[in-house]
Amino acid sequence: MDLVEKGHIQEARTFFNSFREDHEMMHARDLQKLEGVLSPSHLEEMEFAHSLRQSKVKIKICQYSYELLLQFLHKTKLTTMLGIVNEHINFQVSPGQPSSISDDAEVVTLIGSSQDEATLINQKEIHWGLLEDSLEERLEKGGVLLSDSEKADGEIKEGELDENKKRSIEGAKQGMPMKKLKKDKAVNATAKTGRPEANTVSMAPRVKPELTLPVISTEVEKSILEDLRNRVQLSSVSLPSISFYTFINTHNGLNCSSISHDGSLVAGGFSDSSLKIWDMAKLGQDAVGSVLQGENGTTSSEQFLGSNGGKRPYTLFQGHSGPVYSATFSPLGDYLLSSSADSTIRLWSTKLNANLVCYKGHNYPVWDVQFSPVGHYFASASHDRTARIWSMDRIQPLRIMAGHLSDVDCVQWHANCNYIVTGSSDKTVRLWDVQSGECVRIFIGHRSMVLSLAMSPDGRYMASGDEDGAIMMWDLSSGRCVTPLMGHTSCVWTLAFSCEGSLLASGSADCTVKLWDVNTSTKVPRTEENKGGSTNRLRSLKTLATKSTPVYSLRFSRRNLLFAAGALSRSVDYSLH
Repeated sequence: MDLVEKGHIQEARTFFNSFREDHEMMHARDLQKLEGVLSPSHLEEMEFAHSLRQSKVKIKICQYSYELLLQFLHKTKLTTMLGIVNEHINFQVSPGQPSSISDDAEVVTLIGSSQDEATLINQKEIHWGLLEDSLEERLEKGGVLLSDSEKADGEIKEGELDENKKRSIEGAKQGMPMKKLKKDKAVNATAKTGRPEANTVSMAPRVKPELTLPVISTEVEKSILEDLRNRVQLSSVSLPSISFYTFINTHNGLNCSSISHDGSLVAGGFSDSSLKIWDMAKLGQDAVGSVLQGENGTTSSEQFLGSNGGKRPYTLFQGHSGPVYSATFSPLGDYLLSSSADSTIRLWSTKLNANLVCYKGHNYPVWDVQFSPVGHYFASASHDRTARIWSMDRIQPLRIMAGHLSDVDCVQWHANCNYIVTGSSDKTVRLWDVQSGECVRIFIGHRSMVLSLAMSPDGRYMASGDEDGAIMMWDLSSGRCVTPLMGHTSCVWTLAFSCEGSLLASGSADCTVKLWDVNTSTKVPRTEENKGGSTNRLRSLKTLATKSTPVYSLRFSRRNLLFAAGALSRSVDYSLH
């Protein structure tokens, strides 16, 4: 870049081509960007080149190697080299012997601010506990319900769910035989009696909400409590049943999919700017579903979503003027949000089948939008390098989170709604305080753009998945990577924790769903991990391969049934947007 700036273009090209091979493995995308820098004016316009020249690269190195390097530079009197090292590299020297590069996620990273600033941010206080008086807590104490008279008058009605419909959805309509339903009931019964006392969710500390929470009606409360009572307890020896929804005949037009919390509705966002919703209860009556029996007893049922001629099997929502990149259902399934390349977010009613609001605020495509766990509030992530917090009743954002150096590709809420987390093309993940809009954690370690995020139900851990197929489990309080989970061979597009937090499900462009054991993943100390080499293989409990369907979205229902969705692809194409 210095050569380009001084106008030595040919020499810069020769230099670039001579050394690019050394960096292919770790920085392939960055090299592609730099290849386009052909004149001093390019340098000025290119944000990435600016950040490279102004930031230092952090390199972890052990004491022994560091001393060898310094001795070499001083003995050979390589002053130019020494100057470059001082100007552009920030060594983080660790005591002890050298260890393998593959064991450490944070070996080489580039951050906009200096490493000290990131360390300073990660020392800020955060309260990762769960909200006081949640429904789960109430159930633990004996399932005490509030009467209508005890509720506040100005409540935000979130719609009421039909219990019978819900039960039929989570069973028969997915093409599961009656035997399977009876077996599930037996499992439920044993789960209720043999539920371990020390549940990580119930042991989590409690915090007060920073946002004004919507009040939900008693009817809805009862329905959710019913689901919680019937929740199947999952663990490394008790894996979930999985229902996979396959979109067919999409002709590469499907960009995203979303599944409602009870699995009754599935939405797809398309390149032609349309949004389609399938009602599983209606689809179940005439759809061809196949039940796939997995090894060690887990059952996967598959539904095919496509055009079957005659009457349309879906509800069509039109309003966006560009490809739809993300969709998210409200916790009760009565609303749906969609985000698009047209830089807007739209709110739809699934009861009225109508567009209610168009939210304008971002200036560029909005890659992701997510409802908060309590509904009413939602967060968006955009190409304009910001994330924003919104509430359904206001057309302007409540907060703007700015700080990422590149696109914000994905966003997710913390279980207590006081924080959101964002993943970016700048390879970092950031945690933001919803009330102040401040960045309170920077998670550094991914080697490619971050595409998916999930928060553990106890609020303590976060998982993030990237373009290379790596998944990282982070401890929110320390800001450190607890463990990398390696196994996927392509982009990890979706992540989901089971309701009690013992399992993590990941879905990838490599056409597989993997189940990971969170308990062992978070308990293995880093020192042991380094001694044993790649021990994370042991933490992958199961891999479920689809025939030829990249996995777009995953969702654990409140009863711990795992739903997944993706579009059948004859020639699997790895790029979503």
